[in-house]
Amino acid sequence: MLQIYRQSCFRRTLFTTSCKCVKDDLKNPKLAAIKEQIEEDKKRLQWKTPYADQPGTFESAFKLFSSNNRNSELLERMQQPIDVSPKAIKKWWSNRKDTIEAHMQKFIPERHASLGDDLAAAHFVVHRGGAVRFLGQKDWIQMDEEDDYDLPRHYDPNWVLEQIKCDNIDLFYDGLENIRRLRNLKSLSFENVKRFDDWYLDRVSGSGFPALEHLNLKGTAVTERGLNCLYRLPSLRTVFVDEPEKNVSWKLTIAMLEEWNPNMSVRSA
Repeated sequence: MLQIYRQSCFRRTLFTTSCKCVKDDLKNPKLAAIKEQIEEDKKRLQWKTPYADQPGTFESAFKLFSSNNRNSELLERMQQPIDVSPKAIKKWWSNRKDTIEAHMQKFIPERHASLGDDLAAAHFVVHRGGAVRFLGQKDWIQMDEEDDYDLPRHYDPNWVLEQIKCDNIDLFYDGLENIRRLRNLKSLSFENVKRFDDWYLDRVSGSGFPALEHLNLKGTAVTERGLNCLYRLPSLRTVFVDEPEKNVSWKLTIAMLEEWNPNMSVRSA
């Protein structure tokens, strides 16, 4: 018992001494100098803070896509083995080109403000290899062999866009924002746009085409599930798909659409 009592007293003595030492160290000028040096080092390291997170910087819209866990992401990538095989390099180069092209297809409000929705959409489509036709015109407008085309560079209310062909274009989802709000558009084609799927079609159906009558989806990745969103386009008359009778699901979906809109016909040609 005496030994246990002595050990207990010893522990209390150590605890009291350590607390006193901590209190004394807080008043120690050497410790204060070290603390001040640490704070100065922190300030000097502020250049490592991401630009978007630094106080007083421009609030870019791209900040919405910034990650709060950059350090862990960086460490994870650094720990991944480096693959320099031809296949990996080719994949990296393809992904890089896709990233650049997707960014180039972003919606530009200034372009639509200066040209109007019709001409802005026409410039977007033709510049990427598509074709457009305006109200009262017989010929399609598209790029020539020298990648040149003739479209007004300023707003003109007489240029009313009526038909668009996005066939074979490498079109990204964000690029669809550039062909919205076309009140007089009657024909829209996405034939052989490989990226075009149900999500694309959903966005197209909600883009405000009150006069759209013909929609070409041949050669796309649209499924019967995506066709359900076509109820948003009450003026549709013809929808072209690859195999309207592919299976029972396709037949049932098309039958429901045509029952809802008796004027609509879903066919392959």
